[in-house]
Amino acid sequence: MAKLSDRAAGAVGSLGEYLAEQRRQAQLSLRQLSDLAGVSNPYLSQIERGLRKPSAEVLQQLAKALRISAETLYVRAGILDPDDDPDGSGSRQASGVVDAVLLDPALTERQKRVLLDVYMSFVRENTPDEPPAREGTAD
Repeated sequence: MAKLSDRAAGAVGSLGEYLAEQRRQAQLSLRQLSDLAGVSNPYLSQIERGLRKPSAEVLQQLAKALRISAETLYVRAGILDPDDDPDGSGSRQASGVVDAVLLDPALTERQKRVLLDVYMSFVRENTPDEPPAREGTAD
């Protein structure tokens, strides 16, 4: 786990820079984002400047307010290993699609919501609810 700890120490600055960039792309002021995420304005400023390392809960609140995946922030903060895909579900690929849609400046917020609703309905439709039953056990 030392690998993740070392990476986490170096990732705090890049996390702050990434959050600031995402906030600017969302055309939000520091105060607006802090209100949306439910964190104090000074604390958010310290995160963006790399002075504080936020908890996973705060990262989740920020991700929701910015409409990006929390997983992306967890990786940036060094909480998750970017190479991990524990269940092999390809959820990292889905997160990439969601992030790409949410960050596309050519789309309106309504278009983003509709596009993501359609995408997620296809993902749900193509994801089996249960593993298939073993053949030959019911004979």
